[in-house]
Amino acid sequence: MKLIALEEAFAVPELLSRQPLPKKTLTADRWMREWNRLLVDFTEERLPDMDAYGIDIQVLSLTVPGIQGIADTTQAIADARQANDFLATVIARHPDRFAGFAALPLQDPEAAADELERAVTELGLRGALVNDHTGGHYYDEPQFDVVWSALEDLDVPLYLHPGAPPADSWHVLDGRPELIGPLWAWGAETGAHALRLVLGGVFDRHPRARLILGHMGEALPFQLARLDSRYQRQRDRTLHRNPSAYFGDNIHITVSGVWSHAALTGAIEAIGVDSIMFAIDYPYELTSQAVDFLASAPLADDELPKISHRNAERLLRLPS
Repeated sequence: MKLIALEEAFAVPELLSRQPLPKKTLTADRWMREWNRLLVDFTEERLPDMDAYGIDIQVLSLTVPGIQGIADTTQAIADARQANDFLATVIARHPDRFAGFAALPLQDPEAAADELERAVTELGLRGALVNDHTGGHYYDEPQFDVVWSALEDLDVPLYLHPGAPPADSWHVLDGRPELIGPLWAWGAETGAHALRLVLGGVFDRHPRARLILGHMGEALPFQLARLDSRYQRQRDRTLHRNPSAYFGDNIHITVSGVWSHAALTGAIEAIGVDSIMFAIDYPYELTSQAVDFLASAPLADDELPKISHRNAERLLRLPS
């Protein structure tokens, strides 16, 4: 079973020292220390871990908060360029084992579009990954159309990942800090951002744009019927299609960190097997659990290779 994993984090040592992993979550310190060590490693533990569990390719991306955590636009542009150059060097050393998503300085959309073009055409990266909003700005806003146009022109996807510094405070989280971050809030925030893109008409204006959501689609595949029902009763309806129609067409998902066969079966029913891809979320999740989950999934013979590698090869134009 060939395995391509799409949501696999790395860090640039100098950037990690300036932008450490988010501290507002209740993640145990021992895991934070472990992740900081593994994020900057590629050969001592990462490749042996891949070999041990049969991972053929990791598609690497800059870890949270990434470029989205930078307030200064000039610094964001410089750091994105440094991260992408660093990533390209890592891939060049192990071209059969690693591919990559670019980091984008969306603080300046024009600069982000230029950096995306450089990363794809000069560095060979396969798209981009960004960590939710940038400074409280969401990508349905008109200034980001230049980035969506670049994604269409280059025929590469954007992976919308959680992890930006909070744009606001949810009172429902007060007194329950364990809900902050990956346990709950990140997925809800990123899912809401994805819905902004749909309802804001991004995929009507940019019909060839592709978005990837991790964590089994941030729970959205299981809400599509409700979204359509409520959208049909809105006072003003401007979309070309029902919200559900953009899933499986413009919006693809990965299984990262959701090791549930029930959820996988439901996602296949909701958006189709051709739009679902394997991912681990290394080093934040265990490769062993991810591989066991997929290997034991109740999939038809033609479904397993699509999820394990073929969908990723097609979407990212990776060698088959």
